[in-house]
Amino acid sequence: MGIFDGLPVSSDKAYLREEISRIDESWATARFDSLPHVVHILTSKDREGEVQFLKEQSDIIEEVVDEVVHAYHSGFNKAIQNYSQILRLFSESTESIAVLKVDLADAKKRLSARNKQLHQLWYRSVTLRHIISLLDQIEGIAKVPSRIEKLIAEKQFYAAVQVHVQSTLMLEREGLQTVGALQDVRSELTKLRGVLFYKVLEDLHAHLYNKGEYSSAASSVHERDDEVPTTTAVAFVNNSQPLSRRTRLMKGDSQIGIHVDGSYRPGSVDGGSSFDGHDEEGALELPDDATSDGHMASIRVNGGDGIPKDFKMVSRQMPIWLSNSTPDEFLEAIKKSDAPLHVKYLQTMVECLCMLGKVAAAGAIICQRLRPTIHDIITSKIKAHAELLNCSRSGIGQGDRTVTAGLHLLKGQFQSFQLQKQKRQNGMSLVGTLSAVSPVSSVMGPRGKAQSAAMELLDSILDTIVRIFENHVVVGEILESKSTHQIEMNTPRSLPTDWNPDSEASQVTGGYNIGFSLTVFQSECQQFICEILRATPEAASADAAVQTARLASKAPSKEKRDRSDDGLTFAFRFTDATVSIPNQGVDLIRQGWSRRGPNVSQEGYGSAAVLPEQGIYLAASTYRPVLQFTDKVASMLPKKYAQLGNDGLLTFVENFVKDHFLPTMFVDYRKSVQQAISSPAAFRPRAHTGATYTPLVEKGRPVLQGLLAIDFLAKEVLGWAHAMPKFAGDLAKYVQTFLERTYERCRTSYMEAVLEKQSYMLIGRNDIEKLMRVDPASSYLPNPLGQSNMDDNASDAESVEVELELSNLLLALRPIKQENLIRDDNKLILLASLSDSLEYVADSIERLGQTTSRASQAEENPKHRHTRTSSAPTRDLASFADEYRKLAIDCLKVLRVEMQLETIFHMQEMTNREYLEDQDAEEPDDFIISLTAQITRRDEEMAPFVASLKRNYIFGGICSIAANASVKALADMKSINLFGVQQICRNSIALEQALAAIPSINSEAVQQRLDHVRTYYELLNMPFEALLAFIMEHERLFTAAEYAYLLKVQVPGREIPADAQDRISEILSH
Repeated sequence: MGIFDGLPVSSDKAYLREEISRIDESWATARFDSLPHVVHILTSKDREGEVQFLKEQSDIIEEVVDEVVHAYHSGFNKAIQNYSQILRLFSESTESIAVLKVDLADAKKRLSARNKQLHQLWYRSVTLRHIISLLDQIEGIAKVPSRIEKLIAEKQFYAAVQVHVQSTLMLEREGLQTVGALQDVRSELTKLRGVLFYKVLEDLHAHLYNKGEYSSAASSVHERDDEVPTTTAVAFVNNSQPLSRRTRLMKGDSQIGIHVDGSYRPGSVDGGSSFDGHDEEGALELPDDATSDGHMASIRVNGGDGIPKDFKMVSRQMPIWLSNSTPDEFLEAIKKSDAPLHVKYLQTMVECLCMLGKVAAAGAIICQRLRPTIHDIITSKIKAHAELLNCSRSGIGQGDRTVTAGLHLLKGQFQSFQLQKQKRQNGMSLVGTLSAVSPVSSVMGPRGKAQSAAMELLDSILDTIVRIFENHVVVGEILESKSTHQIEMNTPRSLPTDWNPDSEASQVTGGYNIGFSLTVFQSECQQFICEILRATPEAASADAAVQTARLASKAPSKEKRDRSDDGLTFAFRFTDATVSIPNQGVDLIRQGWSRRGPNVSQEGYGSAAVLPEQGIYLAASTYRPVLQFTDKVASMLPKKYAQLGNDGLLTFVENFVKDHFLPTMFVDYRKSVQQAISSPAAFRPRAHTGATYTPLVEKGRPVLQGLLAIDFLAKEVLGWAHAMPKFAGDLAKYVQTFLERTYERCRTSYMEAVLEKQSYMLIGRNDIEKLMRVDPASSYLPNPLGQSNMDDNASDAESVEVELELSNLLLALRPIKQENLIRDDNKLILLASLSDSLEYVADSIERLGQTTSRASQAEENPKHRHTRTSSAPTRDLASFADEYRKLAIDCLKVLRVEMQLETIFHMQEMTNREYLEDQDAEEPDDFIISLTAQITRRDEEMAPFVASLKRNYIFGGICSIAANASVKALADMKSINLFGVQQICRNSIALEQALAAIPSINSEAVQQRLDHVRTYYELLNMPFEALLAFIMEHERLFTAAEYAYLLKVQVPGREIPADAQDRISEILSH
């Protein structure tokens, strides 16, 4: 863009733009230098032409300048005209101002002449206005009492208090103090102040205990769940005092300011304001669709943990009880607050008390009424529950039962310890048998009706107490915040060293604070729990060990086992004197400060009408409700009161359980265990003849009564542990003690059956014990849950070799003496039953250990502070299961070896007789008949007590021993004939039939082994040459020694060459 662009050149002179654009821009520089142009012209060849070109450019520029001047000429003219007009107006204004000055001077002279007269008129008008204002005020104040009474009747307490405070301040104004006509009004206002105070206090008291119109329990009775509401009071001041978690969550932008002197400051009160607290134009109007519930709008939001939750949010509109109130800071804060409806109402009532200046008196009365009220609430709750039970028993109120059930049952608390109430097949009632074993009745057991009823009742009452305490936290924090502000303003800068702000705050609030209310709540709950446990404050300082020794020396009584009437007592009592009594209101609360108020009934709470039984064993049902109560209370408490929540009711329950309940339980269960294992029937096998074994106790598994009782008691004790996880370690130690004592008794019974018997001594030998461990039959022995003893790698040859080696060791013990055998079948049946019972208890203990481990892992949650932290009891239970299982295995081993020794004892008769029969006998030998009869009899007797696999193990070793003994018996024979061979074969057939009759034994294996015996003896009927041919074909069927025995025995009619042994050896050596 050129420097000459934008010049105002007309369209008919457009050629000038082209001409001027040809001019070099160097002519338009700021500092023009003519020397270069002069030199250029002088040095040019055509000087005249260059000069002429410059003249033409000069003409063009002049023509352009002329066009620009013509274009701006009209604008210059207009500007000059405007300046002329402005100058004219200024001149006229100067003249007018001069005239105005003259007029003002004249007015000043005239006004100064009448100044005194005007001043008198103004003063008279002000006096008249003031008189009219006073008359209006007197007229308005005269109507205030009726106005206040009307508002009280409508329960518009805040508006009534506003009117009262405004009217009281108005009566204190100068000019109205001396008006005699207002004395009656003053007197009425004084009376109304007291009426207002008691009305507000009564309404506050009702809402504190959820009995008011706007209480949370009344507004959400059908919507409440098990969780404690997460809303609380809104902070009234912004100070350094730590607030509770609930308060901090709701503080937000809803802080309500108060005045530093703690008094109420009304709105602007001037001559034109109304004195009845109501402004027609400024009155708040509720919408047509407004309801008295504070416009609760249900919305769905996400909870803090990301889980959607339904909850009620209060819309930010003025509550109905503030509809007639004059707008002020408090009303604005209430309108902006997100607090629930009942919290807003409590805030309003407390604000009313502050405006009336009755905080200390109200606090004193609340303190006085606190304990009697809580006592009455607990009592009424119990009575209501008792009426519900009576209605349900009589069939009345069936339709209301689903609504008023209210108290939830135990859900899955002891599912792992459940015993089905079925009858055993042998005719004995399982539940009836076990109920006589427990030291407590079925009603007081871990799953008893008394436990569930006590837990339901305590859950309901503690839940009610928590909801009431929530209101006390709201009121307590508001009062403490106000008292703190008042103390800060009234405290001098230099404080004495012994100054206590908490004491000052307590005096301001009449002794009422959160700590006091929590202490009283926990004290009453403690008294209620004491009534349930039948605990008295007598013998309070008795040491737990002394209590245990004293109880252990007492004779067991079934009627008193589950009661605490035996003198078991404690000395845990909360004191209420945790805060100082203020000077104001001492007379009101002096009696209520004592251990119990005068209005509290001394007969207790009446829990006996609800609970089937009472006693110390109900301590288990109180632990979890108290733990949940403590956690809920701790979540509501401010930090300064946190220790009260930790050292309160839960500490009492834990100390009671540790010092009294656990020692009592140990003594009672120890006596029950001792009785169970020492009774004559404890280790007496009982079952119907011919009954079959079943693995389920409920269907008739014949577990020994003593061990069945111990298993029941162990499960019951661990059932108590499940109810009180913190003490699970102690209870597990109790179980270990009982199991250890029972194991010793089982070991004693086992030793009584096997003492000095050869079978018992043999299983203790290292060589035999080692062989029995690798014997394939050991796979039938008991093994831990989920494990197997089967060795899939063992070959048939290895199995035969182990059996043969073990058989040789046992046969080497011949002759077997009868006194070294267990001849009493009852002892053998006892060993069989003891083995199965021990295995049952071992499996049960192992399952209990696994269940306890899972329960402990579930309990070890960061949210719960009172759980066990060690898994040692679980490992100990597993070790006890191993010990019981080892003893069960020893019983089976003794039975197996015993049957093998019995077989050897009978078979050794073969070596004492000659098988040279004259004729073919029709029956087996007597010792075979005796052996088979004994096998059959013992199998039938043991069948109901052991499983089929265990019977296979017991009787499975007979076949190999009999076969080996029969083959080896030939070595001791001198001669045998054909009838003798047939007799031995008949013996083997009889033995085969007896063993095959046992269902659990493999008949094919028995037949194979005894066929081996028959084949061996039938070789005696062959000529020598046929024997050589057989040996050549079956050289591995028998050993060289066994083939040699065939040649050694004398067989009538058979010729044996002199080199027979050499020829057989030659064949076997290839």
